[in-house]
Amino acid sequence: MPPREDPTEADIEAALAALSEPGRLRAAEHRVARFAPELQHILARALQEGGWFDEAHESHLRKLTETDDAEGRIEGLRTLLAEETRLGMLVGVAVGWELGRELESEGAD
Repeated sequence: MPPREDPTEADIEAALAALSEPGRLRAAEHRVARFAPELQHILARALQEGGWFDEAHESHLRKLTETDDAEGRIEGLRTLLAEETRLGMLVGVAVGWELGRELESEGAD
């Protein structure tokens, strides 16, 4: 079986539209829940290896907690949490994408 080509942008857009359908992700949510500990470990390692939560991140967090401006601290923490969430989601998608490719290549053997 010849190797499958990477999907085109149109393929990805069509797949994303399909994933937006109500109830489409229920089965995937159950599979992810079953393997959550392993997936969390892989995600944490990918984030660490990518240097996403390094000393600069910790320094920024420390500065936020030490400021006397309560509103500024809250706004800074909200921003930091939003950035961490987005980053975790994007790295998680990359992990999922690679998992899919790995499973696909195993099926081709």
